[in-house]
Amino acid sequence: MTHRWILVSLLALAPLGIAAAQEKPTMMFLGSAHLANHNRDIANERVEDVLAPKRQAELESLVDQLAAWKPTHIAIEFPHAKQAQLDERYAAYRAGTYKLTAEESDQIGLRLAKKLGLPRVDAVDWNEEAPGTDADYDWMAWAKANGKGPQLDKLVKDLKDGAARDTAYLKDHSILQWYQLWNDPQRMHKDEAGYFDMALFGTDTNNPGAAWVGQWYARNLRIFTHIRELATNPGDRILVIYGSGHGPHLRKDATESGIFELADTYAYLKALHP
Repeated sequence: MTHRWILVSLLALAPLGIAAAQEKPTMMFLGSAHLANHNRDIANERVEDVLAPKRQAELESLVDQLAAWKPTHIAIEFPHAKQAQLDERYAAYRAGTYKLTAEESDQIGLRLAKKLGLPRVDAVDWNEEAPGTDADYDWMAWAKANGKGPQLDKLVKDLKDGAARDTAYLKDHSILQWYQLWNDPQRMHKDEAGYFDMALFGTDTNNPGAAWVGQWYARNLRIFTHIRELATNPGDRILVIYGSGHGPHLRKDATESGIFELADTYAYLKALHP
């Protein structure tokens, strides 16, 4: 009982460090599709070549507009353990010996950091193997083996239909409008709600759906911990450039932890082009 009381008492205290200050650092989350078309998800938008001259001009304009927010740190979806590799890439880019790939981490992250004269770009990703075996998290295999095929087919169809609608939208809209789409709070909420359906693929004793969602939550918490480490003073403004699916979790972590003030990315982007 004594140990439990101590734990509860500690949790009741204000968050440690910078969050206890009257002014908090600010985080802006810029959700993105993977511009280089990773095709690693169940359903993927087909993003056209962003290296084409028209899209390059639009990306440069977006970077100029993000520069006006004056971030002091730019955090990207690059393995935290490989920061030295990212440092080499950024140094080569600043020296003119590295050509940007179509990756959003390059097109926006490196380009914006150079424009602002930042000394580095911060690698904050974590995406290692979760504990247990692959079967512990394979909710799709569980669904097929346990008579839940129709429910699985509907979920996958809904995801692919959504990706197809996005693909059609991207063809006729600017890159700024793409980013408005990916950072719309209503869209984020709808995407987040889908995770609750995954927990239906399993039983009380073996629930790979819930396990998969749990490891996704854990991954985002690890990522947020790396972002949090960048906040060394109240005036910091951290721009996080990440796959839009991480948005609901990293945004929630930023506010519910008490560490950050959260900038309204959607409102910022809409103000640039209503």
